[in-house]
Amino acid sequence: MNNAMTEMMHALEQGDLALIDQLLETFLTKELPEDIYALAELFMQYGYMKEANHVLEHLQFLFPEEAQLKIDRANVLMELGDEDEALELLLAIDETSAEYPQALLVLADYYQMQGLFEVAEKRINEALSLLPDEPLLQFAKAELLFETGRFLEAARLYEELHAQQNEFAGIRLVERLAEVYRAGAAYETALDYYVEALEDEVKPDMLFGAAYAAFQSQKYEMAIKQLEELKELDPDYFSAYLLLAESYAMMEDNQKAYTAIMEGLKRDEYDKTLFLFAGKMALKNSLPTEAEQHLREAIAIDPEYMEAVFVLTSVLTQQERYEDVVELFETLQQNDFEWSALYPFVAEAYENLEMYDRAYGFYRLAYTDFKDDVAFLEKYVYFLLEEGRRTEAKEVLQQLTVLQPGEPTWQEQLDALEFA
Repeated sequence: MNNAMTEMMHALEQGDLALIDQLLETFLTKELPEDIYALAELFMQYGYMKEANHVLEHLQFLFPEEAQLKIDRANVLMELGDEDEALELLLAIDETSAEYPQALLVLADYYQMQGLFEVAEKRINEALSLLPDEPLLQFAKAELLFETGRFLEAARLYEELHAQQNEFAGIRLVERLAEVYRAGAAYETALDYYVEALEDEVKPDMLFGAAYAAFQSQKYEMAIKQLEELKELDPDYFSAYLLLAESYAMMEDNQKAYTAIMEGLKRDEYDKTLFLFAGKMALKNSLPTEAEQHLREAIAIDPEYMEAVFVLTSVLTQQERYEDVVELFETLQQNDFEWSALYPFVAEAYENLEMYDRAYGFYRLAYTDFKDDVAFLEKYVYFLLEEGRRTEAKEVLQQLTVLQPGEPTWQEQLDALEFA
């Protein structure tokens, strides 16, 4: 390494921009082209993109037909946000050039980042037509297919690469295979790859991925083992706690499930899904007061959290706390939140509070969406009969006879109305 390069490296390590500027022009005029190119690479390595662009522009002036310089400078320009000039450089590279496939790959990366996946794939396919056995291009296509949800096609390419080498572009292919099979819902195959990956290196994301694949494969004990190990490795891996609680719940160990979810809430008190599951597990453990508290916490985080609202409304109805049902619903209405799934609960609440006009209004609203719900129709028809609304009661009874043709009660009620 010559003295000029040593001085420049020292300035880079010190972050001395004034000294870099002072040394640069002399370097460009006195040093050999290969040393100037090495300096450009050094600038890129340290993140000095403006300086790298200046050096590459100088080299381009010296060697205007050099395709590699155009590609390198296009990459730098994209980092600087000057995409138009970068594309102009790439598109200027001749199709007969040895660097043309590399230019196509850079273009594909750009279009992929812009979300223009079809254009990106077209560029990669063109490059592959020139170099069909080039691993870099095969990997690029696999990555594109993965990102666009074509998991089986991506897996095939990753498998072919994995048969040749263990790692590519800094990515362990066994990990990529685990991820792509998991994304494609091939959980048992994914699990095999996760296990293989963990044999070489234990990482939090790999443990969670293995646990998720095990859970989806109904291997709950294995999922629990992986998640417990994950908690020890990284106690703040928040996603682990919900999956751990769900795994215990699937094993019908509701107490451990509740303990796990409460441990998760100590780590992350702003996750509405943790509060919802805590509410469900509290109910399973006969802790109604705690369940209500958890559910209300979930709704406080997200007032339109439908599942939490539904579960809480259902709990309040079962407890015959009809005033609380109405209060909850009216609060939601004040926040401009309307949800027809709540209408049956609200109708029942108003009925039990002897607010019959309000109950009738919500029964009618609910009827639109619950015409096939026998439990709802049964409550509705008895309400209508009690209120003397015979014509509407007949309509509901006729619907019940269709849904339950073998139930004599409905036909008897219908006959009674016909001949009354």
